[in-house]
Amino acid sequence: MQLAQNWFRDWFNSPYYHQLYHYRDDNEANKFLNILISHLQAPQNAIMLDVACGRGRHAKALAAKGFDVTGIDIAPDSIAFAKQFESDHLHFYVHDMRLPFWINYYDYAFNFFTSFGYFRTEREHLNAIRTIAGALKENGVFVLDYINVDHVEKHLVPESKIEIDGVVFNIKRWFDEVHFYKRIMIEDSNINEHCEYTERIAKILPENFSVMFEKYGLHIQEMFGDYDLHEFDKKNSPRLIMVAKKMID
Repeated sequence: MQLAQNWFRDWFNSPYYHQLYHYRDDNEANKFLNILISHLQAPQNAIMLDVACGRGRHAKALAAKGFDVTGIDIAPDSIAFAKQFESDHLHFYVHDMRLPFWINYYDYAFNFFTSFGYFRTEREHLNAIRTIAGALKENGVFVLDYINVDHVEKHLVPESKIEIDGVVFNIKRWFDEVHFYKRIMIEDSNINEHCEYTERIAKILPENFSVMFEKYGLHIQEMFGDYDLHEFDKKNSPRLIMVAKKMID
């Protein structure tokens, strides 16, 4: 099927995206980050980068813990919303993760809530990894939170319908050899509008990530399978959460 090359620019900048995923809220972010930061034992003076930060819910939670945090995202409206929360140690910028950002600056970089795998080519995915690796100091840590491909294939729900405040989301899901797709057809009775968006997520396995990471000096140290940081199980874990360290040979 034909899909807009940069479909994510419009969808992630749409108010319907945030309405559909409203359950991904500050409380959920805080719960996960409490567990993650405790596990990482991040020092209080750590400088952190939240890649594809959306409206900044994870970045805000990290800054509230006292860290210096920068959030970047390709969606201008999301960053405009996030900027209301800026402070001396919380900063937001519109930025495409495929393009270089600050170099050798951050102690930690994060990519949460499947905010990866959207691009058309492997080269673009590698460019994003290069950006993140380049932004980290030596021995810096990168945490990527992704889908577990095997689990999604096994538990895919082909169709669902959700109504939120007068907006109906009719959702169809399917996959092929290399991608998962989600078509969201929207009926908004508030303004008599009909529109649709299609998400496309690459099927990237742990071994694929390992190869991509190592091209840029990132070496996977740990893999977890859910937001409680239980051990990753390829067949049963709902998530793939990888902790990698930047090590220069």
